[in-house]
Amino acid sequence: MRTPQSQAAPENPSPQSTLEDLRLPVQAKLAAAWTSFMFLYIYVDYLALYKPGFLDDLLGGTVHEFDTGPTFVAVALSLMAVPILMILLSATLPARVNRTINVVVAALYIPVSVFNAAGEPLSYSYFYGLSIGLELLLLAFILRSAWSWPRRITSPATLATTLDSEPQQA
Repeated sequence: MRTPQSQAAPENPSPQSTLEDLRLPVQAKLAAAWTSFMFLYIYVDYLALYKPGFLDDLLGGTVHEFDTGPTFVAVALSLMAVPILMILLSATLPARVNRTINVVVAALYIPVSVFNAAGEPLSYSYFYGLSIGLELLLLAFILRSAWSWPRRITSPATLATTLDSEPQQA
């Protein structure tokens, strides 16, 4: 005769057990991808500070031949604010709007990512090649995740139940 204790699952699972693979919601995948993109974007700019002569140019008021005046700072902030806002928007917007915005913004950021390496010396081609490659992989993941957003199929029975449960209007 078995006791309730002997029917309980063992405390130490066998090495043959499989890990539970939960499906992550698309919104969470998108928010995580935009977070990764944002951190990569920031760290590329941060690590660029270590290039010889970069700080001298920065202190002299230029970055990559651009004057670091108010326009440059506003554009730089805008380029960084978009991925930051996409984290929040990806987690909170309704599915249809969320999908559209993620596809559009990720597609627009592909040329932005490539342009960020324009004018860089060949000696840093590995650094910028790697960073752009990683950014493009993240943007491709965002595009694929948003584009292939799962659809809910409504069966006639579900539709009938939904219609029956709607409150009657007087």
